[in-house]
Amino acid sequence: MSSKRATSPVNLLDELQITLAHGTVARRVETLRRVTDLFITGAADYSDEQVGLFDDVFQCLIDHIETSTKALLANRLAQIDTAPPLTIRALAFDDVIDVAGPVLSQSVRLDDQTLIENARCKSQAHLMAISTRKVLSGAVTDVLVQRGNDDVIQSTVNNPGAEFTERGFSRLVSRAEGNDDLATCIGLRPAMPRHLYLKLLAKASHTVRQRLEAANPRQAAEVPTAVKEATRRARSATSAITSNTEIAHALVKSLHDHDRLDEPQVAQFAEAGKFDEVNASIAAMANMPVAIAENMMIESRAEGVMILAKVAGLSWSTVVTIIKMRDELSGAEPTDLDACKDTYERLRPSTAQQVLRFHRMQESSPTAST
Repeated sequence: MSSKRATSPVNLLDELQITLAHGTVARRVETLRRVTDLFITGAADYSDEQVGLFDDVFQCLIDHIETSTKALLANRLAQIDTAPPLTIRALAFDDVIDVAGPVLSQSVRLDDQTLIENARCKSQAHLMAISTRKVLSGAVTDVLVQRGNDDVIQSTVNNPGAEFTERGFSRLVSRAEGNDDLATCIGLRPAMPRHLYLKLLAKASHTVRQRLEAANPRQAAEVPTAVKEATRRARSATSAITSNTEIAHALVKSLHDHDRLDEPQVAQFAEAGKFDEVNASIAAMANMPVAIAENMMIESRAEGVMILAKVAGLSWSTVVTIIKMRDELSGAEPTDLDACKDTYERLRPSTAQQVLRFHRMQESSPTAST
């Protein structure tokens, strides 16, 4: 790197002082253009110290220029990986979306913490810009899903580079009720947790199920038209089965085969929010197919969980942990645990077994197999 390039920002500081004190708007704009050109030309070679110096210069200038010029600066710096970080932050938090938008949607200088802070306090237009970034972590999409309007939600779900936490998916399923376009987009997300996919499909309209059927023609026979059948049959749809589900089932099978699957292990799975592991564990301990246990586990009421738990011989304390896990994952209102406790204590194992036999009969009936 030449000495001229290294010292030019320093020389510009002297010019900057004069420009800010006596210069016209046109002169300030011209100085900003020169500083920007100088930075972009050598951006790949500047040291952190030199980038910091540019940061100081840019921040002095952007406080004294009009919005349209500031927007041009944002567009130019947004695409530079080594752009001055404090300048990028200042632009991102500008109230004018023409200024903030380019850096919010493109700049890699904005880390998750900054994006989350921005999404929590700025406008829906700012959230929309963030939703279009090439990569979005689950921590960021959590805030977008929580604060965003319908357009922001749709944009985030349509972004192939967006990741979602289980909590985020749960909120999306709730937001999708009555919104066929959103429900369809969510249903097509590849990493959606299985129990939430089933919940989405069970509540889906006929239009949504038709769209999912069209998107997965090979699985058309697996997308039924009745809500009850949707819940039962969706478990065999490719889009509903994630690699995480398969891994969870394999783990539980291994524990069961080696006599290491017990109540403390089930409670540990539930405390960690591991739905697939809990579901497979209860199914194994109750000697039931995983699919039947799964259908009972995702019912809106807790009776199915208690029936499975009673047959599996689980204590009330573990049942509480499982119910709380369900409430947390589904985003539902907290279950009335006192009422459930009374029901669980009065429920006889023989009665629970009879209910499970009924579920088996339903599963093997001609209606269920069509």
